Amino acid sequence: MALSLHWFLPTAGDSREVAGFGPGATRRPADLDYLSQVARAAETVGFDAVLTPTGTHCEDAWLTTAALIRETKRLRFLVAFRPGFVSPTLAAQQAATFQRLSGDRLLLNVVTGGSPEEQRRFGDFLDHDERYDRTAEFIEVLRGAWRGDMDHHGRHYRVEGATVAGAPVPAPPIFFGGSSAAGKQVAVRHADTWLMWGEPQDQAAQQLEEVRALAAHAGRSVTFGIRLHVISRDTAAEAWAVTDRLLDAMPHDVVARAQGALRASESVAQARMRALHGGERSRLVVAPNLWAGFGLVRGGAGTALVGSHEEVAERIAEYHALGFDHVILSGQPHLEEAWWFGEGVMPRLRAAGLLDGTRPVASADRPVEGLLAEARTPVAAS
Repeated sequence: MALSLHWFLPTAGDSREVAGFGPGATRRPADLDYLSQVARAAETVGFDAVLTPTGTHCEDAWLTTAALIRETKRLRFLVAFRPGFVSPTLAAQQAATFQRLSGDRLLLNVVTGGSPEEQRRFGDFLDHDERYDRTAEFIEVLRGAWRGDMDHHGRHYRVEGATVAGAPVPAPPIFFGGSSAAGKQVAVRHADTWLMWGEPQDQAAQQLEEVRALAAHAGRSVTFGIRLHVISRDTAAEAWAVTDRLLDAMPHDVVARAQGALRASESVAQARMRALHGGERSRLVVAPNLWAGFGLVRGGAGTALVGSHEEVAERIAEYHALGFDHVILSGQPHLEEAWWFGEGVMPRLRAAGLLDGTRPVASADRPVEGLLAEARTPVAAS
């Protein structure tokens, strides 16, 4: 399967800093003009889709991406939303409408839940595993409504004759993340693509193999995606200098508060992110070209690929060789970083054939670096 690269739509606002604080901190509001610039940049440099987040502190993903349909031509929208806050039949109808209006450019990212505090803010008081149980039912009804005339009497949902006018053909692929045992069971039984946050390659490979085995046991197969930030520059020194600037802008008291909140999270994936660095500034380089500084002050994806364009391309090719066909990236700020990546890394991956259906096959005598070396010179932006 071809490597599919995705960008991120900063619907909570954008900044040159990780969390918009520190000396000289800048803030860019998530208005339609700016988000349109980010979406058009992502489309121009060759990203397949943009992920739009969900949660209290960002704009509604459905409304935002619908507003961007006419601002783009081929870019797809990976819309994150939470089951339990909306009827699955209504979500099926929204998805069908989006597909028709956009020309089949919708991807769905089903997000089971955030922190317990945020879930309760929306009126959701289920515990961790119950939320995943509800998600499984939600996706069953969602898919059933697309097929037409769906009856479902479950613990969390009861519908009769659920259907939508003009069911989407093709149905939007469903992306799903969950690193707990309950989450992985939902993924292998109901999702098309399982997502994880960026971990060192050996740990990521273990997670991938576990989910692949669970899917095989369930009589299914899924594809895999990984979510990372990225800082790519002409030289490695320039890229790592950016991490120094970002780290200098993180006040120690803000890091301490953030780490305290993240320790209380129920999320297994969040615990894995935090374990990479333990809240220590001295432990942030967790693998070659993998920096965990974002996770000091942010929940969610906490690691970034950092290095020269060649190094970043090599690491992405290695993740692809492991089996990750979707790589979802972001940067600070998203507009400029999209161009850095699009002009520096994307041409190298394209020249090596990785964006056209080739999966690199590494071996002891021919590592991934060698597979990319043939395409390194000359490199022309496109």
